[in-house]
Amino acid sequence: MSLDSITNSVDKAVSGFFEPIATWLGEVVFYSVPVAGTELPLIVAWLVIAGLVFTAWFGLVQIRKFRLALDVVRGKYDEKGAAGEVNHFQALTAAVSGTVGLGNIAGVAVAVSIGGAGATFWMILCGLLGMATKFVEVTLGVKYREVHADGTVSGGPMHYLPKGLADRFGTNGKRLGKVLAVLASFMILFFGLFGGNLFQVNQSYAQLVSVTGGENGLMGSSAGALFFGILVHVTAVPAAIGTIIEGAFNPQGVAGGVLGALIVGFKRAAFSNEAGLGSAPIAHSAVKTKHPASEGLVALLEPFIDTVVICTMTALTIVIANPASWAAARKDPDSIGGVTITSDAFATVMPWFPYILTVAVMLFAISTVLTWGYYGLKAWTYLFGRSKVSELTYKVVYTLFAIAGSLLTLQTLIDMADAVLFMLAVINIIGLYLLAPVVKRELNSFLEFVRARKAGDEDDEDQESVKTTV
Repeated sequence: MSLDSITNSVDKAVSGFFEPIATWLGEVVFYSVPVAGTELPLIVAWLVIAGLVFTAWFGLVQIRKFRLALDVVRGKYDEKGAAGEVNHFQALTAAVSGTVGLGNIAGVAVAVSIGGAGATFWMILCGLLGMATKFVEVTLGVKYREVHADGTVSGGPMHYLPKGLADRFGTNGKRLGKVLAVLASFMILFFGLFGGNLFQVNQSYAQLVSVTGGENGLMGSSAGALFFGILVHVTAVPAAIGTIIEGAFNPQGVAGGVLGALIVGFKRAAFSNEAGLGSAPIAHSAVKTKHPASEGLVALLEPFIDTVVICTMTALTIVIANPASWAAARKDPDSIGGVTITSDAFATVMPWFPYILTVAVMLFAISTVLTWGYYGLKAWTYLFGRSKVSELTYKVVYTLFAIAGSLLTLQTLIDMADAVLFMLAVINIIGLYLLAPVVKRELNSFLEFVRARKAGDEDDEDQESVKTTV
């Protein structure tokens, strides 16, 4: 019996067993209601509403404090002796590496095919709203993280849900938080093994074998290629932006009109930047800081990079290049895959791009596997303890799943992993609503620190000026 026949048999057996569960779970988590001729998944509405609430609650923090967030990333407000493992920039890049990928390349192409160019406008708006949600969850992640004796740090929803709810609501809050924390840990672990590990290796292996373009992209490679494609047609950018804005409010041939374009754009952004899912706080919790809100501000840059910058660059590339495949997809969205549209757009200036993308997909897979390996480890140690045996067991299991990814598809389990991850968003955002007052206090505390630091710098400058004068 050949290796292919064995792997096919395993695939069929596993899929046959889990398919009823995956189908039911997907129908529940991604339940949609018809709105103006298009389908609106309630989980998307849940994520977008959270962004609206937190944007209002914190007074447009993502706009007002954007410059301060950049200053924090640059290390302007670092403090000596702060607990943690990495600096602000390293924490940000680690979290971004787990979000930038397939959705930024192929997913955007599908969005502008179904919702027209105007879907880009609504995608950007949703990304801006997601910045507020990301700020809240990461602030809580750092606030309630656990710093171990060896200096390593553990954080995420499995820590801030029980500790935060206990602080606010006492014993009953602690009990509820503990249950939610265990559920969150299992969900993160499950997605880490199948969505963040097996699927990534599976896709990169297939890409290496076929060398036909692929569907994922490393942030740096993809963003660079996108920027180059736009630069070649820089004179067409104003017209493309005009097309996007016009399409947002007067879409042609889009099911549901303006509302249809809005739903498609919101759906793409919500699924791309992971705001509200609870995964990013795990990476950001390792930051060296004494002020949780400082990293919360850094984290709000994540949806900006993922959605507002990279997804928009992809959309602009497609709108400017206007490949024939995009026109065909607008007539029949199911006829052509998103990666084909994006590749065709690139091919107008870079015919050799599929080979570059082959390398990019492998690098992206590695970065995602590493990021979700870290997330999964934190979930595993929360459930089973931090002993050397426990951690080694997880690493062996995770490595075996990576090897299996080059041999097995297990698509049913991958689909189920997506549903499980978005189930986590329901649990996580409920916790964010309940703990928002804590975030408010932390933000005020950090802003006081910033004002004091600025006042101290001004005093130092005044003293130096006096010395110079004397």
